[in-house]
Amino acid sequence: MAVRVIRRLIWLPFLLAIVSFITFFLGYYGPGDPVEVRLGNKATPESVERLREEMGLNQPLLRQYGHFMGKAIQGDFGESYSYSHLSVNQLIWRKIWVSVQLGAAAILLSVSLGIPLGLLTAFKHGTWVDTLIMGSALFLYSMPVFIAAPLLILLLALRFPLLPTSGWEGFFSLHLIMPAVLMGLPGIAGILRLTRSSALEVLAEDYIRTARAKGLSEVSVQWRHVLRNALLPIVSVLGLSLATLVEGAFITETIFGIPGIGRLAVEAVFQRDYPVIVALVLIIATTFALANLIVDILYGILDPRIRI
Repeated sequence: MAVRVIRRLIWLPFLLAIVSFITFFLGYYGPGDPVEVRLGNKATPESVERLREEMGLNQPLLRQYGHFMGKAIQGDFGESYSYSHLSVNQLIWRKIWVSVQLGAAAILLSVSLGIPLGLLTAFKHGTWVDTLIMGSALFLYSMPVFIAAPLLILLLALRFPLLPTSGWEGFFSLHLIMPAVLMGLPGIAGILRLTRSSALEVLAEDYIRTARAKGLSEVSVQWRHVLRNALLPIVSVLGLSLATLVEGAFITETIFGIPGIGRLAVEAVFQRDYPVIVALVLIIATTFALANLIVDILYGILDPRIRI
């Protein structure tokens, strides 16, 4: 296991180099010109050429890429094209932290409800409890965000004025509840279904019947044998969910006025802010690679056969 972890860490810089070059290349040859977007109606051939030279966009592609990556290795992603005299680091990190808090709250809600409800439906398989919970989960999973959000606002802010509808004041504030619930509902349904199907497979195994025949209590069978073995596929989903913490949720952040990374990413694409785009891609790619590595390590902890 240790050798595999080291090998994955060694390959990470090469993976990021490939991802960064492809993203930089697509931005260079893609449609639109960041100089003209930045100048707007003031764009003239002379002003465009002058600003292009100031921004270093008149240099060959490989030189631009080498200059960008030389700074990126040191943790400096340069200056944003859209926000004058504001570094990409200043722009990104404070917004990523907002999205991470929102995503963490949504994942916490999904896990704390999805796994227990999934186990309950597995143990009550074929009963009205199973049908009711699974039907409700499928209904919530299929509801689009742009329908669920107005319903939540109508119920919890207008009909019963309990929660604020916009703004951000940190993790331990009322502003977090509605967007976290909105993002967590599909996760509850997904984890519930995955836990249920995985637990049903485990319950059909011979060692479960053996454990019960040996006289182990039902609680011991459920938590020591069923839950631990049913967690393997759930760990994969949670690993990818942790990786998406830095991506943000554009629709949710827009509806509730949350200054997260999702809104920034969409704005950067429309404004051709390539330093921000490349920085976000590198951060997200790194997060996904590390999340997959953590999932592999957890697999070995949960199932010694995988570690061997």
